[in-house]
Amino acid sequence: MSNKFVHVQEVIQRIDQLAPKWMAEDWDPIGLQVGSLQKRIKKIMVTLDVIEPVIDEAIREGVDLIFAHHPLIFKPLKKINPDTSYGRTIQKLLKHDITLYAAHTNLDVAVGGVNDLLADKIGMTNTEVLVNRVEDQLKKLVVFVPETHADTVRNALGDAGAGFIGNYSHCSFNTPGTGTFLPNEGTNPHIGEQGTMEYVNEVKIETIFPMSIEKDVMSAMQKSHPYEEVAYDILKLDNKGKTFGIGRIGKPKDDVTVGELAKQLKETFNLQGLRVVGDLDKKVEKIAVSGGEGNDFISNAMFKGADVYISGDIKYHFAHEAWMEGMAIIDAGHNIEKVMIDGVGSILSDWLKSKNSDTEVYLSKAETDPFTFL
Repeated sequence: MSNKFVHVQEVIQRIDQLAPKWMAEDWDPIGLQVGSLQKRIKKIMVTLDVIEPVIDEAIREGVDLIFAHHPLIFKPLKKINPDTSYGRTIQKLLKHDITLYAAHTNLDVAVGGVNDLLADKIGMTNTEVLVNRVEDQLKKLVVFVPETHADTVRNALGDAGAGFIGNYSHCSFNTPGTGTFLPNEGTNPHIGEQGTMEYVNEVKIETIFPMSIEKDVMSAMQKSHPYEEVAYDILKLDNKGKTFGIGRIGKPKDDVTVGELAKQLKETFNLQGLRVVGDLDKKVEKIAVSGGEGNDFISNAMFKGADVYISGDIKYHFAHEAWMEGMAIIDAGHNIEKVMIDGVGSILSDWLKSKNSDTEVYLSKAETDPFTFL
């Protein structure tokens, strides 16, 4: 296959930039689900769900890689029975050499992910995170560098993203001292000779970085440092890093009531129907939204003063609680998360275009909403 087609690993790296794996909940089986990572791909499919009609669609369209929001495999497999739709789905993926990769709660939390896409589609403004879930933990790098190369290493670390404090970049603390080492047999020291103790004027450089860029920071340090073996420490800090979370809360773009907003959502997401809790004539000044099953975050929406909460799969008794507290709910269904198909598809298409790649992006057209309104 031509090198003008991207390798599956390149696609995964781009997806991980959008929705890093560390953002996912511990229980969430994200990442590679089925298939090989050792190939180039002609066509990527983006889909919300992975069910048998979606796989049949992928086979017809010549898809090599499926990127899905909802993982196919949620629990450890005990058997693969091709007499069931679930078993046939896995069998068809393997038979047709289709790789399946999923980003679920990490795509919910990510900036530009599912919840931001929903907020934009709804027309929300001044949005903020509804519920903080994960933190990009801060760490400290302590590295010992000969004085002659201290500026080089400091600049490399800063250029890699270390040392950002507020609007200040390339922050570090530097302590002069004497480093000692004895090059043994088999070494190729930058300074000194084998078998002779060396005393070198060094600088201890201390700087902080978020764990999400640790790989880049370490690579910059290793490449810029003159020593064959670099002495360094990495420490976890109690300082708070940047937080990311589920759901969004903000204001409506225009004056609207709960009933009017519900009708707009029905048209915007092409829904057969939806469920509404509360007063349809209530004026909406603040909207909360959470993709998927949203029962766990109703209280957060109430606490933050939302007039209406938009989500899916709302349970009866949770709806009662919101109703009695005077907050409206619009249950637009789990399937409104299909907004990610166009959103992620656009991101991947723009990326492939920037690489002058011949790999195509195909947006799944298969119906995956199991519900019909009569």
